[in-house]
Amino acid sequence: MSSRRTNDIKALLEQLGSLLIMEEALSKYEWTTTEEMSTAPAPAVTVNKNGQTEMPKNMILDPGWFNGDRTKFEDWWRGMRLFFKSNRVIETDNGITVILACLRGGVAGIYTQRKLNKLDKETEIQDWEEFVQEIKTTFSDKTKAVDTK
Repeated sequence: MSSRRTNDIKALLEQLGSLLIMEEALSKYEWTTTEEMSTAPAPAVTVNKNGQTEMPKNMILDPGWFNGDRTKFEDWWRGMRLFFKSNRVIETDNGITVILACLRGGVAGIYTQRKLNKLDKETEIQDWEEFVQEIKTTFSDKTKAVDTK
């Protein structure tokens, strides 16, 4: 068998192995069919005493953990912003705490540990805009910025 054909077979086997791992991971999630979504009752919208409509808190889901994968940052960050709005997280220290609690594993876990160590030593709360800029600079996908130029 030629060396090229052997390499092609090895590459195909590696891809098959990756697909099997992905299939196993995906099988652990519960999927909702389009039919189930269309027959599910819409969440109730309430009106507060000031006449403003309010979304139920469970309407916007927690975006989950972020491990530092830059290609997933933009979607995760959008989810965090929506989560903050729907849960009315407006105080800077609460916002910083929520974000740090969602950064786990990999680069994000290291960042969080360093940030917590720094925050433990400081008496003043970090400025929200400064913190957001730091998070974006640290985790945004820099290749997307280069691709768009």
